[in-house]
Amino acid sequence: MKVVETPSPRETTMTDPYSPKAIWGRELRHYREAASLTQSQLAGLINFAPSLISGIENGHVPAVPEFAEACDQVLNTGGALTRGLDYRKSKTARYPSWFGEWPIIETKTTVLRSFQLAVIDGLVQTVAYATNLLGYDKDAVDGRVERQQVLARDEPPPPKLRFVMDQGVLHRPVGDAKVMYEQLIHVAEAAETSPRISVQVLPFGVHTGLQGSFVIASLGAGNGEVAYVETALRGEITRSPEDLEDLTDTWESIRTDALPERDSLELIRRTAEERWT
Repeated sequence: MKVVETPSPRETTMTDPYSPKAIWGRELRHYREAASLTQSQLAGLINFAPSLISGIENGHVPAVPEFAEACDQVLNTGGALTRGLDYRKSKTARYPSWFGEWPIIETKTTVLRSFQLAVIDGLVQTVAYATNLLGYDKDAVDGRVERQQVLARDEPPPPKLRFVMDQGVLHRPVGDAKVMYEQLIHVAEAAETSPRISVQVLPFGVHTGLQGSFVIASLGAGNGEVAYVETALRGEITRSPEDLEDLTDTWESIRTDALPERDSLELIRRTAEERWT
């Protein structure tokens, strides 16, 4: 029997009832109840764990095609549940509901000012690094790679990426040594070859960025700014003038304390060679 971990109570309270996976889960419940089956009875018929069915119906866990096909066959839905998984092909469905707007914002921005406390910025992650970071979730990795295309487009010109990371990011293992070495070299080469990408390292120590990672997007043409802020529970997109003013102050402090770009790139390459080979 296939078994997955049951979501914690904290995860349960955070489920968006209008997310695609929650809506799909309600469809599954409708067909199951129409067939007069309990979750345990359906689990026995399709050889999946009852806890998985509960998690999917409540919108905590996304369904996979294998699961949908098994349910379609047992519940005689005419393939409705499998077709319902088409939402997974949508770009925004590859992201959490609270993040779905941000990839769209990235396509409209002229400058991205990114501070990352824990990991490499997603726009300059290698596939291997992203794969390990995202738990081998192919849809999530594909979504991240698609986002990176904004830096490679011709028209309109790609946004400028001003990226500052805490020095700890260089030492935090995401995957094996090969993954880390290639990731650090990739970041250095991106900054060295593109005038639109700059990278700085904020040295170890106490600094204003310890409160968390964030990105400020400038929309250009008098359209103002919008920010994405990491929190302990989820990310948050904010357009509040007060939030943007505070984040801008924090950004200026971080940039002032960070190493100059040339020194930063030398440190990144040296760390790749000394720490990850």
